[in-house]
Amino acid sequence: MNEFFVQYSGILYLIQLFFAIVIGLYFWNLLKNQQSHKTVMVKESEKESSRLKQMRNIKLSEPLSSLTRPAQMDDIIGQKEAVSILRSALCGPNPQHVIIFGPPGVGKTAAARLVLEEAKKNPLSPFGKDANFVEVDATISRFDERNIADPLIGSVHDPIYQGAGSMGSAGIPQPKPGACTRAHGGILFIDEIGELHSLQMNKLLKVLEDRKVMLESAYYTEYNRTIPVYIHEIFNHGLPADFRLVGATTRSPDELSPALRSRCLEIFFNPLTKEDIERITLNAAKKINFPLEPAALEEISRYANNGREAVNMVQLSAGIAQVEKQNKISLSIVEKVLNNGRFSPRREIKIKEEAMVGVVNGLAVIGANMGTLLEVEAAALSVPKGQGNWTVTGVVDEEQLGGQERQVRRKSAARGAVENVLTVLRSIYGLEIGDYNIHLNFPGGIPVDGPSAGISMATAIYSSITGKVVDNLLAMTGEISVYGKVKPVGGVIAKIEAARRAGVQKVIIPAENWLNIFDDFPDLKVIPVRDLDEVFIWAFLEQEVFPATTDKPLPTINELGLGVST
Repeated sequence: MNEFFVQYSGILYLIQLFFAIVIGLYFWNLLKNQQSHKTVMVKESEKESSRLKQMRNIKLSEPLSSLTRPAQMDDIIGQKEAVSILRSALCGPNPQHVIIFGPPGVGKTAAARLVLEEAKKNPLSPFGKDANFVEVDATISRFDERNIADPLIGSVHDPIYQGAGSMGSAGIPQPKPGACTRAHGGILFIDEIGELHSLQMNKLLKVLEDRKVMLESAYYTEYNRTIPVYIHEIFNHGLPADFRLVGATTRSPDELSPALRSRCLEIFFNPLTKEDIERITLNAAKKINFPLEPAALEEISRYANNGREAVNMVQLSAGIAQVEKQNKISLSIVEKVLNNGRFSPRREIKIKEEAMVGVVNGLAVIGANMGTLLEVEAAALSVPKGQGNWTVTGVVDEEQLGGQERQVRRKSAARGAVENVLTVLRSIYGLEIGDYNIHLNFPGGIPVDGPSAGISMATAIYSSITGKVVDNLLAMTGEISVYGKVKPVGGVIAKIEAARRAGVQKVIIPAENWLNIFDDFPDLKVIPVRDLDEVFIWAFLEQEVFPATTDKPLPTINELGLGVST
């Protein structure tokens, strides 16, 4: 019996030894593989680190656009007034949220950066020495509707998602701060803010209101003691986000959210003039030590629409000059660049040298705060009584209103304004519109929309029928009602600036758009009017001009012989 147990225990011992060897070999092999894998990872990491280091050692020369980037306020050309207002908004003891409107390449981003640096030096400013300037591009700021990722507002990494780490394994949701929190105590600059998704815009408005970011997660419970204290703090009190928003956009104000605009101070950067482009071009050529021929400078300033385009033209021209072994940028080189780039000349509209019948200088706004002179032409051809008709070209025919759920098409406001004009001329001034074929035209290639050309159209048509000459040094803007009253319009300041650049001496605007600053223009007379009678008093050259400041009552159209007034 004892021999059986001894023999049986020996067999068990051999079996145990066998399994112990197998298990030992398994774990030894597992450890070996782990060490081998770790060695491979270390080697791969070292290889990638070495490759990254080699890449960092390769540096090209700095592009001209970086060399010419404004380093101080005086380097921002053509925006003296706008920069002054931006300083006032951000550098004082109570900085405001700001939206900057303006075309591309005029210095919006550079101005915001420099203003923050200036604000840090002001002892009264709440911005600290280490205040951050966090820049976000709204066109590429994408988010996940499931709240997995939102680089602007912030998000929560819930434990069910891959990569949640040790905390995720323990069932703990992890808040991820976004740009709003990174900008805490500084400035959050959102470029092209008008491109933000509506959901992000609404979240941003809430952050601006509360000055903190509140996050939610279905996996968070305030009674879970395994969750770290700081995560409890974030979910209960939010992430800090006390910053000042500076949004930049190339859109017009009416395309932005009214709720956002109501929370922000609006500042308008002007389009660069030809003189501004010349200064930027000369500065760029100076940075790379390449002189410009006067004719080459003139050509670049005639084609470049903004500072960025001018700098790019200079850089490309300098490259061609170096290849051709020339020591300056000549006109022939610039012409090569312009021809290859298919550039079009800047839209520079000037007033006509002579006053004409049926031709009026109107004013319009294109883009954000970009005014332009708008030529309005009218021709009237006599036809048998009552057989006349009217044609209008160069305007938008139809407008589409509403979003995707409900869309409405209507006749454009410009066409409606033409009908208002014809009604006024027929009913108030006694013109037999039906006895003429009237052609109203807006040359220039820009489709005209909106009612603000009403008084311009009325003046052009009246001139073409009566043969009265319109003052070529005068421009005008204003909507007209069916009773001949001049109604207020938008973009008046941009339009007045455009008139001044075009060489206009007098501008007619609606009386309700009048601002006292218009009295301070030394080279331009701004004339407020209440009705079409007053417009005609100033518009026609052969009539006596009455100063707007006189106490003498303005004469009626009847008294001036311009028409029949009712």
